[in-house]
Order: sequence, then C-alpha cells, then structure tokens
Amino acid sequence: MLKGKVLVTGGCGYIGSHTIVDLIDNGYEPISVDNLVNATEDALAGIARITGRQVQNYRVDLSDRETTLALFRQHAFVGVIHFAALKAVGESVEQPLRYYRNNLDGLLNVVEGMAETGVTNLIFSSSCSVYGNSAELPVTEATARQEAQSPYARTKQMGEDILQDYCRVTPGFKSVLLRYFNPAGAHPSALIGEAPSNPALNLVPVITETAIGKRPSVTVFGADYPTRDGSCIRDYIHIMDLARAHTLALDYLLAGRQAANCEHFNLGIGEGVSVLEAIHAFEKTTGQQLNYQIGPRRAGDVVAIYADNKRAAERLGWQPAYGIDEIMASAWAWEQRRSGR
Repeated sequence: MLKGKVLVTGGCGYIGSHTIVDLIDNGYEPISVDNLVNATEDALAGIARITGRQVQNYRVDLSDRETTLALFRQHAFVGVIHFAALKAVGESVEQPLRYYRNNLDGLLNVVEGMAETGVTNLIFSSSCSVYGNSAELPVTEATARQEAQSPYARTKQMGEDILQDYCRVTPGFKSVLLRYFNPAGAHPSALIGEAPSNPALNLVPVITETAIGKRPSVTVFGADYPTRDGSCIRDYIHIMDLARAHTLALDYLLAGRQAANCEHFNLGIGEGVSVLEAIHAFEKTTGQQLNYQIGPRRAGDVVAIYADNKRAAERLGWQPAYGIDEIMASAWAWEQRRSGR
C-alpha cells in the first residue's frame, strides 16, 4: 500500500535520484521536478531498472512562480523534499546574484505552492556549510552558525531562516532541515551515481574521473591548512545513507513525532577525513594509483568540519551503514560502468 505522493525537487540530480530509490523501496510514490540545469533524465532510467518503477519528471524552473504553483495544483502531495539548488561553492563566489535568485526564489515558490494546496511537510536540503569555520568540532546542532564562507553557504543559512520564520507563524506546517556533510559514492547496483551535466567539482567524482583517464590529475586545494596533513578535512557520507535519512525524516513528520515544527539534524558519519586521506583511501580500496598535485587554496573552502550525528540517531532512528572505503568502492564501480569499462 502506497503511503502517498512525494514531490522531490531536483529529483534527477545526484542526491535526489538516490532518495527517490529509497522512497520507492519504502512505499512512497515520488514525483520529480528538475529543470535539468545540472542533471539529465538518464537517472530515471537507472531508477526504473533498480525499482521497476517509472518516475515522472516535470522540467520546471522553480524560480518561475506561476509554473511552480501550477505543478502543485496537479497533485495531492503528502510532503515535499526540496533539493533543487545551485551548489558549486566557487561558482557562487563568482556569480552571487545568480545563486541568491535561484536558490531563494525556488524555496519561496515551493513553500507558496505548499501553502496554497495544503501540503504541510517539508524536508529541506541544507548543508554543513551553514556552520562556517567553526571552532567547535565535531559540530552539533547547537553549534553556533558562523559567517558563511560563500554565497552558496549563505543561501542555505537564509533558507533555514526563511523556514524557521514561516514555521513560527504557520500552525500545522512542519519542516526538517537536514544539514549534510559531503555526499559521495553510488548505489550498490552501479546503475545510478554522481553524473553532473557540468564538470564535477566534488572531490570523489574528480578522483574517479582522474583514475579512469578523463582528467589528467586531481588538484588538492591547499596543503598548508592547520590540519594533520595540511589538507582540508571533511565528513564524507555515503549517498544511500543520506537518501535513507530523507525517508526517515518524512516518516518522522508524517507520524507527528517532531519535537518542534522546525527541527534541524546533522547527517554525517561523524569522522573527519582529509583530502589526502580520501585520495589514499581510494588507492587502497581500488588498487588504482592516482595522479594528484598540490595547488593553492580555493576561495570559500572551510578548513575542517565533521558531524556529531547523535540527534539524527535518537530522533530519526538513523545510523550510517557505510564508511570511506565503501564510498570509494561504489564510486569507482559507478565510474567504470558509466565509462563503459
């Protein structure tokens, strides 16, 4: 028995497509909206092969208010999972107005569509970038947010603030803000994975593309940070662990278990891995030697950040099942498959 329709914005993207698989596996009927600015509908074919279900995608730009409202009027959704956003840190530094317009207008229009059609459950794709350069490690949900290090990060801070303000004055409207760390890896089937239309900027696909021969080398942006090996430290979370958390968060809202009508949760495996350690983990797990070089620091990068995930464990019943080795193995299997190896 289906639990109901769920709108997944950015459903053809990396996190959205894996979350759709988990939603289907757990009895929901997901519908995607994705304007394909940084994705293709190829992911839907992979989803169909994994789940046996064809998922509909609406090619809608959520920053277009009227088109977005029209989409909401076509379906009765039990909830919305809002991924759709521009997300490249460096690009946001260069194009701040584009990021503010896209990310904030899209969120506002989604919330307006929900309000007009009586949808009251929203999962918001936030980010560990809201913490900025935190002196407290690991960060907890009580860790104070610091100055955003990029316009992208600021749009996530502002998105959280918008939802907190809206929830405060809108009885019955509930939102969960998921602050995730660094999604990586691929579905165990290797039928879907990270495949951006634009050149990959995240570390793990850059590593796999280098290993397969699509790139000449990996650049480590800075090796003079105050960390154990000089490179930035991040918390890498397997994409299927992350996808599972979204379904659990939706279950949590629909069951009425929330402690407040706007809550936020950290999603990470709770361990810091440096860029150089991630490279060495790939080499160890796959047996592939990687060509990498040390480059200058990159604007907008935070020195180190990793999660305390106890709140998600206690309230959502979420526990990560995979570590950095499984992340690298699944990412490499996906890269080989999509490259025809």
